[in-house]
This record gives sequence, C-alpha cells and structure tokens, in this order.
Amino acid sequence: MFKQFRTVAKTTMLFTLAVSTTLAFNSGAWAKEPTSYRTVAEVKDWGATITKIIVNLGKPIPKDAITKETFKVHVERSDNRLVNSFIEKGNRKVTKAYVSDKSGNPVKKTGSYVVLEMEIGPALTLGSAIHYDTGSGFNGWNDNQYTITQQKAIKTQSGTISGLKIDTSSGEIRKLVDQFTTGKATFDGVTLTYADYAPAKDKVKNPLVIWLHGMGEGGTDPTIPISGNKAANFASKDIQSYFGGAYVLAPQTPTYWMDGFTGFGDGTSKYEQALMSLIKEYVAKNKDIDTDRIYIGGDSNGGYMTMLLIRDYKDYFAAAVVACEALKDSLITDEQINDMKDLPIWFVAAKTDTVVPPNDYMIPTYNRLVNAGAKDVHMSLFDNVVDTSGLYKKSDKTPYEYNGHWSWIYVYNNEVSKVINGKKTTMMQWLASKTLD
Repeated sequence: MFKQFRTVAKTTMLFTLAVSTTLAFNSGAWAKEPTSYRTVAEVKDWGATITKIIVNLGKPIPKDAITKETFKVHVERSDNRLVNSFIEKGNRKVTKAYVSDKSGNPVKKTGSYVVLEMEIGPALTLGSAIHYDTGSGFNGWNDNQYTITQQKAIKTQSGTISGLKIDTSSGEIRKLVDQFTTGKATFDGVTLTYADYAPAKDKVKNPLVIWLHGMGEGGTDPTIPISGNKAANFASKDIQSYFGGAYVLAPQTPTYWMDGFTGFGDGTSKYEQALMSLIKEYVAKNKDIDTDRIYIGGDSNGGYMTMLLIRDYKDYFAAAVVACEALKDSLITDEQINDMKDLPIWFVAAKTDTVVPPNDYMIPTYNRLVNAGAKDVHMSLFDNVVDTSGLYKKSDKTPYEYNGHWSWIYVYNNEVSKVINGKKTTMMQWLASKTLD
C-alpha cells in the first residue's frame, strides 16, 4: 500500500515556479535599459503551473505593438534535489500577449511591460511549477530558466525595437499561495511546519478550516501542502465567502501522517499529538478564531489523519470533510464508530480509486456510522474524476480524466453537493453552517 501511495504522489506532481537567470540582449540604446521577467504561477486542479510571464522591457511601447508572435518563450526545468538536476526543456506556446503595467494588468495606451500567457494543461509538463523527487518521495518547487527571444520588430514613436533576448528573472508571483504565511512549531521533539491564511480583521470571530495534505506534500516547505494540489483555494474569494472570512491552517508532516507506531497506516500516527498541540496553540494565538467553528479535513494520507483526530478528539471539531480517506475500516472499532456518529462528516471518493478502494475504506465506514444512528453524515461517491471546466479533453473529445484517487479536486472546487432537507447544498455551504453548539 505504501508503494501505491508513493506512485500516486509521483503522478500528482505539481508544477513550476521559481527561477534565477541572466540577461543578454542587444538593440542599440535600448540595450542599456534594464530588462527582466517575472513568472506567474497558479494552482490548477493538477497542481501549480506557470501560466504567464510578465516581461519588463524597460521602455514604454504602444498597447497595439505586441502580438503573440512577437516573442518566443523557452524554458529549462531543473530540480536541485536530484543528482542530475535537469528535468526537461523546450518552447512554450504563447496563447495571448498584451502590453501591461507592472502587475500584469492590460494598459489603455502605453506600458513598459508585456504579458505572455502560455498554453497549460494537465499533461503539459513544461509548465509545471513543482516536481516530484522519487528519492525523497516529496514534491518541491523546481527551478525554471526562461529565455524570451524577440521574433518580430516592435514599432514605437522613438524607433523600432528588435533583437531582444531576456533571461534575467526579477522574481515570481504565486497566486493565492503568496497570501499565506508560514511557520513551524515543536512539541515533544516533533517539529511540524505549516502554512496559514488569516482573513481581514473584523469585529466578529472567524471560523478555522484545517486541511491535512497527501503523501507527496510532506517535508519542510509548508507552501507545498497548499500547492501540490489546489488546497490554496480555501483562501479564494469564492470559498471564503461561504464562511464570511475564515482562517486556513495547513500543517505539514516531515514524512507521512500515516507513519504509525507499529507500521505504515496501522491506525496510529507518531504525529497525532504534535499536530493536535499545533492546532490548539494556533487557536490560542489567534483570539478571534471561533472555537465553536473549527473544521478539520484532509485527503488520502491527510484523510487518514483526519479520521484519527475525529476519533480521538471528536468534541473539538464542529465538522469534518474527508476525501479518499486512507484509514481502513477494519481498523475502526464499533465503539469508535459509536463515538464518531454524532459528528457531522462528509466523505468523498471515486469508484475508480485503486489506491484506497472505497469498498475497503470509505463505504463500509459510512454504512456503519449510518447504522449506528448518525444523522448528519454524508457520502459522495463519484464514478470517476474528470475535468469539469470544459477546457481539457481527451483525444475522443470527452473530458480529461484524472487518476481516480484525485477526488480531492471536487472538494477544492466546491463541486460536491447533495440535496439536504429538500435543498441542494454544496459541501462548503454545509461545512460553514456547522457549530459545536
């Protein structure tokens, strides 16, 4: 089973954002101006991806002076954790180009920056911002050396610009991820790192959403758990709106939540006490967290730990969300089922999940809870995991299909829903309504 998890963690690999570079260009007096680029990464359903580049030309140009054929974009990806750091290289397809301000917003007349949007997709690895290292078993941000080469002349009032070659990075933007801060805490010799998001200060108390990552997002870089898949989306305007502003806490284990005292996934975790201590300390430090509205959730390896926490600290959390959870039903006693039945829980999985088959994990646990008298426990079992945006398709024009283990995609996009009390209710609507009292 451990081997299966590592295999899926590898295919989950995410996508690139990083960079250091150098500069070479020539075009008369123009060449004396400083030029550089910044990458922009966004966390998509399949992971973090560099979607665009903001190029600083150093001089203003008219907004109509650029087309998507003006520049060629080449990238070389590498990962310094590897013995041979090189991953791949190639040209990226520019899908849109426009003159912009420093932040990448289109201008009305002139600007000194150009945005180059590039083709992305779940199978286009050149855009990846994160790489899976088979040695460590973890994902990590990889390095990206971009070279932007001018292909067509740019006409301005002061003359024609040609021959630009820009390969110096001036930084990177990680959408949503940059809104999180990071930290670490040690309890009884166990150090856990974490990323957290704080809502705007107001005069009311705010709920806390805790999300526990999967196997490929362990390690010591706490931005990975929110970038390896779309967990950063808990800070998006859409999901935040359901909660009226919520804290988000994404703890990170240095190895795996499923590391038990007697074996992998044995129904225990050597990180459980440290994790609960971290949560309680975080709540104590943030006085405006509503302790009646603390929600816990996780996927896969993180779903396993979520199950342990609601088993052992059932009175602390107002509700739980678990996607493709990895605690075998055979490891849960009838007494523990009876203890958990009064906690609101929403289970999510896909029938095509071969890593943690629902018939061995989620389904029997859900049925036992219902049979024990659970009144607010729900299950969403999808046929498979597919793209719902309409942007990505297979060769036969049907929606792109992801690994069946990736049912967390539906959670992050708030595409899990059910008719409850006669009304269609999304998972986030349901979660935000739960309180301890």
